[in-house]
Amino acid sequence: MTLSPARLDRFARHIVLPEVGGAGQVALAGKHIALVGLGGIGSPALQYLAAAGIGRFTLVDDDTVDASNLQRQTIFTTRDVGHGKATSARRWLANFDEALEVTISDRRITAENAGDLIADADLVLDGTDNFATRLAVSDACVVAGIPLLSAAVGRFQGQVGAFAGHLPDQACYRCFVGDAFDAEDCDTCAEDGMLGAMAGWAGSFAAMQAVRVLLDGVSTFGDPQWGKLHVLDGMAPGMRTLRIAKDPACKACGSTA
Repeated sequence: MTLSPARLDRFARHIVLPEVGGAGQVALAGKHIALVGLGGIGSPALQYLAAAGIGRFTLVDDDTVDASNLQRQTIFTTRDVGHGKATSARRWLANFDEALEVTISDRRITAENAGDLIADADLVLDGTDNFATRLAVSDACVVAGIPLLSAAVGRFQGQVGAFAGHLPDQACYRCFVGDAFDAEDCDTCAEDGMLGAMAGWAGSFAAMQAVRVLLDGVSTFGDPQWGKLHVLDGMAPGMRTLRIAKDPACKACGSTA
């Protein structure tokens, strides 16, 4: 694959970085990301991933845009209220860069359909808001051999972790949270509140980590950081990093599974 003069100009600020370069930009153009959840994390993540030149997207969200979303879900405008998030996100992408390939699904992702919805992706970025969905996505990634970036945010704290549970020595998301959260029991931002800029930080950081994963083996910026969970603290502010170990007894990826 080669980049046209127009694409070279568009991504010139990436290409001039030795850590990315022309080879890295060409690699990004050939990548496919499945983005599950187009809310506070998915919106800014999609903006920066599209701006980075990722060539293909699968967008999954069964929700519709509400006026209360506009405080943090940055791809939507007042005219999108009442419309499906996946359809609105596709419209945003078409206006931003018509060269991108986009597939959408407004089906609710479940353990039964997750595998089909993420099929053929090079990376899944999950920004959903409940454990049942996150675990269903993680389990599907393990089965399909697809790496996962899982991101979450609430109030003034966010977290972004990279998981490759399909690899024999790496943890999956279920290794991190265990089996106790297979129900949809998360607190919601409607109950707890959410600083809009905090969602932006988590989403843009997730996008940066996604680029790292996709450039592994291509450029020096490539570093998937498997098993590292980055915790973002908006109150301090600051960030700390935890290491998530593979659980041999994990029912999704463990040696006893």
